[in-house]
Amino acid sequence: MALDNVVNEIKASADKQAGDIESQAAAEVRAILAEADALISDMKEKEDKKLKEEIERLKRQELSSAELESKKIVLSKKKEILAKAFETVLADLESAPREVKLEQYKEMVRSAEAVIDKPKAVLSPKDDFTAKELGVKTVETDPKIRAGLILQSEDNTVEVDMQYVTLLQTIWNREIKALSDILFE
Repeated sequence: MALDNVVNEIKASADKQAGDIESQAAAEVRAILAEADALISDMKEKEDKKLKEEIERLKRQELSSAELESKKIVLSKKKEILAKAFETVLADLESAPREVKLEQYKEMVRSAEAVIDKPKAVLSPKDDFTAKELGVKTVETDPKIRAGLILQSEDNTVEVDMQYVTLLQTIWNREIKALSDILFE
């Protein structure tokens, strides 16, 4: 019986140590799981933050892209309107009544006399003005001219281009910066 007592004591001691080891192992498992859960939670939080930031970045990028596209469309329409205005003014000048064109052409001749004395005029075949009406030496026609006139010296060394398209383009080029500032802010 003494041997049974020793065996029981050893068994009880072994059971107690096994229980202690199991308790320690369970505690370590809980600690490892808690640490793993904390790491997972931290990683998830970081990934959620990255995802949110990426979504915001993509959103800003898409908005910026949409705004740029919108501005391009508006700019294109404004340019279209300006081009149409240019063409409308040019068409109005070209289709002006004969009396109005004659006065404009005479004024062109007067303004060019500072550069060319008694010039010859080159005009559109659609215009039937005489040299006497215009106050020039001679009149020639050129099918390349839509409206307005080109004044030349007798020896063709000096030429003043007063075609409506040339005059409008000169005004356009001079004023486009101010116009752009107004229209396109």
